[in-house]
Amino acid sequence: MTTASTPFYDLPSPTRSRPEADTHILSIRRPSSVASRSTATRRHRSNRSHNGGASYAPQNEFPNFAHTGDVEITVAVGGQEKRYMLHRLILARSSGFFDASTSEQWSRAQEQEQGQSATQGYNGALGRIGEEDEGGQVGNPSANATQKAFWRYELDFGNQTDEMPMLVQKPVQTSLFGSDRNPRPPPIRNKPPAPSNGFFRSISAMQSAIHMPATTVQTGQDNDIIRDYDNLFRIFYNYPPTLDAIDITEAYIQCKSLLNLADMYDALEVVGPRIDHHLLQFQGRLWKQIAKYPPSYLKLGYLARSKVIFAEALVHVVGQWPQGAPQLRNIPDIILELIEDKVDELQDLKAKVEGRLFRLTLSTSRGERVSPWNSYLDWNVVSLFRQWLAENTTPPPPPLPKTSGPDSRQSQPPPPPPLNNGRIYRLLGLGGSAYLGHDELKRFLRLRPDDYSRDNMKKFERRTDELKGMAREAVKPLMRNFLELDMGRDGGGMGYLTCTRVDEADFPWD
Repeated sequence: MTTASTPFYDLPSPTRSRPEADTHILSIRRPSSVASRSTATRRHRSNRSHNGGASYAPQNEFPNFAHTGDVEITVAVGGQEKRYMLHRLILARSSGFFDASTSEQWSRAQEQEQGQSATQGYNGALGRIGEEDEGGQVGNPSANATQKAFWRYELDFGNQTDEMPMLVQKPVQTSLFGSDRNPRPPPIRNKPPAPSNGFFRSISAMQSAIHMPATTVQTGQDNDIIRDYDNLFRIFYNYPPTLDAIDITEAYIQCKSLLNLADMYDALEVVGPRIDHHLLQFQGRLWKQIAKYPPSYLKLGYLARSKVIFAEALVHVVGQWPQGAPQLRNIPDIILELIEDKVDELQDLKAKVEGRLFRLTLSTSRGERVSPWNSYLDWNVVSLFRQWLAENTTPPPPPLPKTSGPDSRQSQPPPPPPLNNGRIYRLLGLGGSAYLGHDELKRFLRLRPDDYSRDNMKKFERRTDELKGMAREAVKPLMRNFLELDMGRDGGGMGYLTCTRVDEADFPWD
């Protein structure tokens, strides 16, 4: 009875020490569900803002790399401002201008040591008083490393109105007090927050009272500058440029403006492939535009380093030469030399083909060349063909000068333009009824009524077709087409030859 009523107490064993008992007690853990719920609650509360609003975290992506960017660029045109925080490494790798302007020799970047700020006094920054660094030392010059360099650029329009605006490096503005971190500009906000309606009403009332314009007028040129710089930096960071993908005329204007800007900043090697890729998406429409404006696209293809566009435009320019010469006055000498070399090659090929055409003749059944003595009718076929060829491949004679009157020299007409006989060679390449048709042959035979008969007419047409077949074989080297444009069997109505071949060694930038 006494033993059963006695309470049982779990007393610590005399052999167990107090620290072990405490450790045993503290090792008791809560259930996993309770622990995870408590931890998640604390993690959620740590992200809350206690300042009465949402917390602001600066972005670190294009165009504002607030954490890692070290080059600040401000493009302000006509009241519109676009700011960028970019990386010197990417800019220098993409542009020779930024590579040179951010180098140690030419850069104006202010690299200050934090230790020097405590001893410079009023020369640069005030000394830090009572501030301790991580090592517990006050104002230790050797405790911290040199600050990272920082660059700042602004768009400068110069003193002349017709001068092309360009980015100019500006000194970096630092604080009077030293800091352990690099001086950073405030977060970039390209788009300000929308004001309230009451603000607009008050501003409108004030402007109507003093008769001032409500907003600054934005010109198309200002918008183009903003767009070009934005596309330039987008390409540096491997983003697609914002170019017109529907209207090829507008796309050409935008691409040309962007290429000129890239040329100014020595970035054609990076920008050119993007322009080439964008324009080649137009395909057939692009080939037609190049055929209309070959000198313009020749310049664009050279700047963009586009082999397809440059070769397409070069074939047109060489075939039309010297028609496009006035539009190619400001091109590099290497391109002009290439054009002249290709023109000389084309002229030599035409001279060889013409020689072969004029030497074409027919033979009798005994293998002799036709002549007035052995086959008068066949000889007339050869004579008519040569006469037609000479009339169509020889430029017309100059008009006779007017000798009457004292101002006869001033009244003389200008010399005729050089003859481009590409259309004649295409007719020769077609053969058949493309030239010297049935009616023309009949009219020729009727000049001598004694020679005209039905049998002679059939024989005359048959022998003429034989001569046309030989002429078609002779002009085959001139009938080759090295254009991407499909001209059809008759050449698409072009009056010049497109048989100029552009090899890999002909591109002036390789």
